[in-house]
Amino acid sequence: MKFRFLAGVLIAVACQSTYAQVNVWLTNADKSALFAHQKQLLQFKKADGKYPDITVDETVTYQTIDGFGFALTGGSAQHIIRMSAPARAALLKELFATNGNNIGVSYLRLSIGASDLNDHVFSYDDMPVGQTDVKLEKFDLGPDKQDVIPLMREILALNPKIKILGSPWSAPVWMKTNGDTRGGSLKPEYYQAYADYFVKYIKAMKANGITIDAITVQNEPLHPGNNPSLYMDAPEQTLFVKNNLGPTFKAAGIKTKIIIYDHNADRPDYPIMVLNDPEAKKYIDGSAFHLYRGEIETLTKVHEAHPDKNLYFTEQMVIDGKDTSQFKIANPVSRLFIGATRNWCRNVLEWNLAADPQNQPYTDRGGCPMCEGAVTVAKDDIKRSVAYYAMAHASKFVRPGSVRIATNTLDDLPNVAFKLPDGKNVLIVTNTGTSAQSFNIFYKGKTATTELKAGSAATYIW
Repeated sequence: MKFRFLAGVLIAVACQSTYAQVNVWLTNADKSALFAHQKQLLQFKKADGKYPDITVDETVTYQTIDGFGFALTGGSAQHIIRMSAPARAALLKELFATNGNNIGVSYLRLSIGASDLNDHVFSYDDMPVGQTDVKLEKFDLGPDKQDVIPLMREILALNPKIKILGSPWSAPVWMKTNGDTRGGSLKPEYYQAYADYFVKYIKAMKANGITIDAITVQNEPLHPGNNPSLYMDAPEQTLFVKNNLGPTFKAAGIKTKIIIYDHNADRPDYPIMVLNDPEAKKYIDGSAFHLYRGEIETLTKVHEAHPDKNLYFTEQMVIDGKDTSQFKIANPVSRLFIGATRNWCRNVLEWNLAADPQNQPYTDRGGCPMCEGAVTVAKDDIKRSVAYYAMAHASKFVRPGSVRIATNTLDDLPNVAFKLPDGKNVLIVTNTGTSAQSFNIFYKGKTATTELKAGSAATYIW
């Protein structure tokens, strides 16, 4: 209690603490806590120097965050739309709302046509063998009208501002050099028809109430083994963007962002080569990456080569593994959510949102039988995987418009911090070591001391 005079009267005023309190959300590798809000708050106090510091410096800022989320594949939509209405509503609220224990997913990736996690292969303009449709008179969203589109409408009712990325796995077969859904390249004579195909897609989705914020030119352009897939090297992508896709978007008044590459971190030369062409670069918002090969730090090389262009992390499969008694959550949180954002990415997307207990559906001749869902759907029953909990540690609190701020790195304690639009701070930390570690969160000259078990992850908010 302290006292002051007001109009000659001595009044008592309750002292307000000068130290912030820190909320903690925790997931332990032994599953003793699964994205659980801790009852005991941390308290910032005078620094004592007993433990190593993670120093949070909000005066040093980096990229703005667009959001965190999943690929909503056709298979994912198929499972979720078939749930009973009450069970589906509960799951969508848990995924896309931010209150309570809901995890606040704010970004989704859709496939343009089928991906390898659909129950069959299709494009939006399939033609009989030997026939073409250069004017795209047969264009139709087809199977997506049965699951992806109605499910997206329900999601948008929960979060009208969710960002949506569209990615094609292949052009229609009649546009390709090999006449197959797998592999092959885009025939040069159909470059313009394919650019028009993107415009048709964006407009058709808009007519269904779905705004496509961005597209990638081609999913995994250097991997022609998926079904469907399309091979597109950097020179081809450069020509397609600068001569066809970019000018066609501009002429049609399309504001959807064009993002290049959309493949592994082991080939930074690919996006750099495309961006080195000034005529292509003027149409490009940025580059997208996966992490099945390469090191996440490579993304900073692309940023340094073209700092005026954005970076996105658009795919990584996260699986539970054989030991179901343990959640290896430190690995995906440190590699993806910490690693990608510390290397300039504006988003992090996991692969994939939902599958059934057999990881179905997937296409033949190149689908993915090992691709688990972040949620496993068995009729109305839901099982949440390590991918789900890893996502929750970022998506719930690091809202779109947040800005990454500076922190130092510590051995075995990867971390990243953000300043939120409402002025709060968020720090995500994992313990990648083999034993519990105590550390300090150092902020504005004071420290909050905490401990993380080996293999665990925590999000701190103040």
